[in-house]
Amino acid sequence: MAKQVRVRIAPSPTGFAHIGTGYMALFNYAFAKKNNGTFIVRLEDSDLKRHVPGAEEAIYAGLNWLGLKWDEGPDVGGPFAPYRVSEKLDLYKKIAEKLISEGKAYQDEG
Repeated sequence: MAKQVRVRIAPSPTGFAHIGTGYMALFNYAFAKKNNGTFIVRLEDSDLKRHVPGAEEAIYAGLNWLGLKWDEGPDVGGPFAPYRVSEKLDLYKKIAEKLISEGKAYQDEG
């Protein structure tokens, strides 16, 4: 059984989208569509101190300007929501604590 192609871009709203964001979005979008796959937008918004107001909206505007329509993302939902890293921090913390308690990871003391 062949696996479904799922690709994503994960821009950070710590600044506005740049040419690299557009390049990766176009590449991943084309790959997904050529392979009947899913194109996903996930926001890497874990650095809340550096968050730039309006950056998320500008990311969407830039992708729309490129003519890209994503299948899953913070603004459209999807079966693997949420699509903002900040909304999964409790899950990531729980998994990190489990790995540390099992000796499979360690906590940096620095």
